[in-house]
Amino acid sequence: MSQSTASNINQMGLAATCANCHGTNGVGVPNAGMPQINHLSSEAMLTQLKAFKSGARTGTIMHQLAKGYTDEQLQTISNILGKK
Repeated sequence: MSQSTASNINQMGLAATCANCHGTNGVGVPNAGMPQINHLSSEAMLTQLKAFKSGARTGTIMHQLAKGYTDEQLQTISNILGKK
């Protein structure tokens, strides 16, 4: 496997973790506290993820999950999932 292919698989894996709660199409489950994310731009998504990571924004679990990612990984997730 080429380094580029491995990198793409890793990047998609990072973004796929979001689907566990927000669904594969990002519509979430609003009544269960898992909001829709498919309308967010990459920039808005990154802002929210960084706010969770820093503790500026709280949530049921996102503030804990975001702390497990580097800023580079949060950028990758935002680039893949954010609305273009």
